[in-house]
Amino acid sequence: MKVDIWSRFETTIDGDDVHDNPVRDVTVEVTFVSPSGRTAKVEAFWDGASNWGIRFCPDEIGTWTYHTRCEQDSGLNDREGQFPCVPYDGDNQLYLHGDVGVSADGFHLSHADGTPFFWLGDTAWNGALLSDEQGWAIYLDDRRRKGFTAVQFVATQWRSAGEDADGYAAFSGLRKIRISAEFFQRLDRRFDTLNDMGLLAAPVLLWALGDSPGQYLPDDQAALLAKYMVARYGAHQTLWILGGDGAYEGERAERWRTIGREVFGDSPRRLVTMHPQGRQWIADEFRDESWFSFNCYQSGHGDSEDHLRWHVLGPPASEWKREPHQPNLNFEPHYEGHLSYQSREPYDAQAVRRACYWSLLIGAPAGVTYGAYGVWGWHVEDRVPVDHPNTGRGPAWWEAARFDGSTSMKWLRAFFEDIEWWRLRPYQSLLARQPGIRDISKHAVAAMTDDGELAVIYTPVGAELTVNVRDLSLPAYAIWYDPARGVHTDVGRITHPGEHEFLTPGDQDHLLVIAKEAN
Repeated sequence: MKVDIWSRFETTIDGDDVHDNPVRDVTVEVTFVSPSGRTAKVEAFWDGASNWGIRFCPDEIGTWTYHTRCEQDSGLNDREGQFPCVPYDGDNQLYLHGDVGVSADGFHLSHADGTPFFWLGDTAWNGALLSDEQGWAIYLDDRRRKGFTAVQFVATQWRSAGEDADGYAAFSGLRKIRISAEFFQRLDRRFDTLNDMGLLAAPVLLWALGDSPGQYLPDDQAALLAKYMVARYGAHQTLWILGGDGAYEGERAERWRTIGREVFGDSPRRLVTMHPQGRQWIADEFRDESWFSFNCYQSGHGDSEDHLRWHVLGPPASEWKREPHQPNLNFEPHYEGHLSYQSREPYDAQAVRRACYWSLLIGAPAGVTYGAYGVWGWHVEDRVPVDHPNTGRGPAWWEAARFDGSTSMKWLRAFFEDIEWWRLRPYQSLLARQPGIRDISKHAVAAMTDDGELAVIYTPVGAELTVNVRDLSLPAYAIWYDPARGVHTDVGRITHPGEHEFLTPGDQDHLLVIAKEAN
């Protein structure tokens, strides 16, 4: 059986015994040897009765071999095999460019071959649990067509879904949990479809708020559950979110540091992060953990002055300067259709764009996540989400998937893919005057490459921007970009330094792009 590089090798082995609690009582270690002699170890996963699965993602062309070791079941011990890994011949970016990791400079994500990876995530917390196969495929195809590159979802029962659509929970019990193979066999197909469509899977392993496993399971059982999912899905193109929506600051952080070490060890193959509660900054709690890959934050669903100031003037705007550098990604800005905590008005597409472009340009850009109210809860009718009584009603997921903001994300991805976004760094001194000095909701953000050959300024409302171009490489050419429609408007050449006035073509948000003229 030939296996494409960066995809999955899969096989099954049978044990001699049916164990009472195999996930707890049996460990099967599998050592893979590459064509060049490198070794890599993974764990096999229990898949019902006496069946065990082995999955592995090869990163080298040639013949791989593997060997199993198990002390608790002789049938699982000393099993051997091999497979040829061949070049990938297709257009799936995950297999074409390889594993997603942190870039060499530490500011963004990149593939194994060095190609920058722009994170444009979508929030489908309940999607993998409550969807049927057809609906999941339709949703993912829509997101792929709109330029999304990843999907965030919850991989066990949690506060908003006590079981999946077929009535299975991921596990039962508390002090000694029992894994449900049926639950994960169903979930396999959701992971497969994600990767087949070129989308990175970003599962939350342990939701940590409310009546959820990360909140009520003892530490050892939480780690056991997470390790099982890592063994089962580690060969997929995946990014792990260890904890979801939790409070991880101060004394609480030590529990999660301990769980992280137990689950991932010192050098996990896949990226790992934590998804915190709104306006919590947890970089200092985890940056020294060898398993922790980058910082994730949640600007959240508030529109008060304090909330907006935290977003554009607080930790997200300064952390990028810290060394060693780590990417900083906003995994939960305003959800479109979600009621604001303060004004009680639903967020529209323009408010969502503001949060997303702020997130991208206040620090070294790496990406951002979008969310639609109705998609995240996987509604099949217009209703209030389970256990979220004060956040408003959301339509059925297929209606919410067509919100204007998701099309804005298509134009966002197109905009950034058209420039060398990974070279941008915050550069607020481009703005001779700040439009949002009296009203933080009008705050403009600016970024520039170190060589001054490219500058991007975002204003959340129509405005006249006064830009000092002294540090730009001239002559340059300026355009306006409408992020709601993906339309460019030429402004003209800039040939001399000093302050220049630029008036937006309309009264909504716009991006001003100033780029060095080609010779």
